[in-house]
Amino acid sequence: MSDKLSRRRYLAGTGAALTIGTLAGCSGGGDGSDGSDGSDGSDGSDGSDGSGGGGSAVEDVPSEIDEYLSEARMYEGTIMDFTGQDEVTVEVGAGDVGFAFSPAAIRIDSSTTVVWEWTGNGGAHNVASVEGSESDFNSGDSVSEEGHTFEQSFDNTGIQLYQCTPHQANGMLGAIEVVEA
Repeated sequence: MSDKLSRRRYLAGTGAALTIGTLAGCSGGGDGSDGSDGSDGSDGSDGSDGSGGGGSAVEDVPSEIDEYLSEARMYEGTIMDFTGQDEVTVEVGAGDVGFAFSPAAIRIDSSTTVVWEWTGNGGAHNVASVEGSESDFNSGDSVSEEGHTFEQSFDNTGIQLYQCTPHQANGMLGAIEVVEA
């Protein structure tokens, strides 16, 4: 618990939506009164999914995703469940400095299309799968233009791991769990 608590303290200090006061079962920390997340976290959601609705935060994150995202910005130990949807949007350039994907971790059904949409924050970004990902995908050259999109449909079940290549060292990492529809 202390490793995750330390990580969450770091994330809270870098613009993540969750504040220490919203961690269930943990004592101490801030009171969350800064209003940075627009949610008190009592319902298990972090208010930062960036998807326009429809998903819910759940805690049963596959260990491969949890380990990969351990240093990711805006990852708070939950996965947004978007099963039952045909299309899901992930923000590229989220967070206070624009070095995050939001949501960082999503669960979708096979044959769902993920649309990454650039916010225009944090400089030029791309979306590229990493070694160990079930599928290979790459948005190409880095882009900084707000509203730019990249789409990928995932037909195979499994774990999809990705990064923004120029900002991966800054914690700009994301993951997708694709489950059987």
